[in-house]
Parts: sequence; structure tokens; C-alpha cells
Amino acid sequence: MEAIVNYFSEMPTAHRSAVLIGGLTIFFLIENAAPLFDKEYNKVKHTGLNVFFTITTVLINFLMAFMLVFTSDWVVANNFGLVQWLNLPTIWVMILGLLLLDFLGAWLAHYTEHHVKWMWQFHVIHHTDQHVDTTTANRHHPGESVIRFTFTILAVFIVGAPMWLVFLYQSMSVALSQFNHSNVKMPKWLDNALLLVFCTPNMHRVHHHYRQPYSDSNYGNIFSFWDKIFRTYFVVENEKLVYGVDTYMEKEEASSLSNLLKIPFAGYRDPIQYDKEEEL
Repeated sequence: MEAIVNYFSEMPTAHRSAVLIGGLTIFFLIENAAPLFDKEYNKVKHTGLNVFFTITTVLINFLMAFMLVFTSDWVVANNFGLVQWLNLPTIWVMILGLLLLDFLGAWLAHYTEHHVKWMWQFHVIHHTDQHVDTTTANRHHPGESVIRFTFTILAVFIVGAPMWLVFLYQSMSVALSQFNHSNVKMPKWLDNALLLVFCTPNMHRVHHHYRQPYSDSNYGNIFSFWDKIFRTYFVVENEKLVYGVDTYMEKEEASSLSNLLKIPFAGYRDPIQYDKEEEL
């Protein structure tokens, strides 16, 4: 445990970059070797668009990083937050801290974005992707990046997370998000084994189906059991899924950078109401 704490306490910027770039590269190669969906579309344009949003996310996180460091240093110095008050052994600080950071900073943030209209108008850009793959993981409007970062800071404050725990959480969050968005066809036995603890592509893809109630399910990022606990877990045969969001299914709306940047400010679109719930 001491080695883990020491490494993530002083995790070099180059290593954090390697998690992002290395994860994208590895899952990009795997999903191209064994894809679930192998449709013809302009992959270069699609990847370029998502890489643009990846860069804006990285820049916003970099610009706001001082707030995260300040919050973490403050809770440790003032013995504030759940893991500080409980005075647990390091191994339990890691386990409990990761669970709570994932719940507050990722699952709850994601759930809230789907249920607060003005937040949804930023988050919907993530759902407009009609060809979900590992690059989709970082397809976030700059406004959403700020929202997500704010939730992360609040999570660090509530949990009382030291900086080594924050870096560990962020590294896992980046890697798992790239994994569970990847267009990789997984053996059923492997998916079932991983799903006991982690969110898998088979689980998260359901969230990217183009219509409700499926798009309001499977919010998880690292751990799979939050959706099971809060009854937002759906199981669907992935081959039947249609990616996108029904209020923005026109290709120009879903693939134009200028349009995607404007969507949050163009007015809220009510979800399309269907006479009969779709059965997949």
C-alpha cells in the first residue's frame, strides 16, 4: 500500500497523460480488431470530432486543477471528510474512498445531468454520438466538463480524499470510461465476470440507445453496482441498440462541431413521447 500511496502522491504529469493516450490507443486497436458494430462511416471525421472534445476536457481540467489540489490539501490539513473522520487503515481509505468518489463524482453527477434540464442540454452532446467507441468517452461539451469537475471537487470535499486517492480515482475513471465505451465484442463469460464489480461495454452501451427509458439507465462509470442498488440497471442485447438521442438524430446536428457547441444555448427539446414503450 505504501508504494501505491507514494506513486500516486507524486504521479508525474507524463504518466497521467499516458493513461489517457495509452488507454485510447489500446482500446482503439482492440475494438478495430474485434468490433461489435462494423458499420461504414467516416471514422476519421468521427475520431477528430471526439478528439477535439477530449482536448477541451483536458484543458478545462488543467485550468481548474488548482481548485482540486487546494480542496484535497485543505481536507487533509483540517481533518475533514468521511475517510478523515473514520481514521481507517490505508487499504480501507482506498477502497471506501474509491467507492464514494465514483458514486458522488461520477454516478450521481451523471444521474443529475439526465434529470436537470439545463445540465442535460450540455450532457446531450455526449449522447449525440451515433457511432459509440472508445473516443466517445471524452466527448463532453466544455460546459459539461466544468459541471463534472465541480462534482469531483464536491466529492473530494465530502470524502476527505488525499491527493494520492484523487489521482488513483481519476486514473481508474479515465481507463474504465474508455473501456466501457469501446466498440469491442466481448465473450459473455468475461463480461459476466467483470460485471460483478466493474461497468463493462455491454452494460454501458444500453445507456447510449437513442430513446428512453434505456438512455436513463446504466449510469455507472467505474463500479457496476450503483445502478443495481438504485434500480437503474437494464440488460439488453447489444446488437439491437441504436446509438444517438432521438431529439438530435439528423446527421448534421450530430456531427457538426459548430452545432454541437451551440446546442446547450439553443433551447431545451422535450424527449419524444412514444405510444408504446419499445421492447428490445
